Amino acid sequence: MTIITVNAPKGRLDLGRRRELAETLTDAVLVPEVGQPAPAARVGFQVHFVERERDMMAIGGRLLSDAGQELDVMVIDIAVMDAAWQPDVRGQVIERVLAALAESCGLEKPSPTWWVNFRVIDEGSWGSSGGVLSVLPLLESGVFTEERAKAVRAALGA
Repeated sequence: MTIITVNAPKGRLDLGRRRELAETLTDAVLVPEVGQPAPAARVGFQVHFVERERDMMAIGGRLLSDAGQELDVMVIDIAVMDAAWQPDVRGQVIERVLAALAESCGLEKPSPTWWVNFRVIDEGSWGSSGGVLSVLPLLESGVFTEERAKAVRAALGA
């Protein structure tokens, strides 16, 4: 289970960009997480787009509406189930998310005012379908490569 929340100024991401990003942001996390572009795993990923008025966001202590220029501010929050999230895998996800945003927005590189938060939800702290979820049963689903499944089991001591 993964939730990606994109917080952006109102109007920054039009419908076409949101459609594109729904797919590319999912892929940016899914592939490093399970080790392959597994279509069956996609249902466990949600992307939420939150638009905020420019007077509801600030950078450097100034509201975007008062900054006098078009600052390109976004915060992307990625919440994932506890698994094998070593720093190199987290870094790969963050870089892939920023690259997907830049491509969708027609930029050569990500803006320095786009920030990504990567949060791991502890085992036993994620719920759905009336109960607590664990990544461990998902390892037998066939969506994880054997290498990633082994890394997850090792990380969780299972």
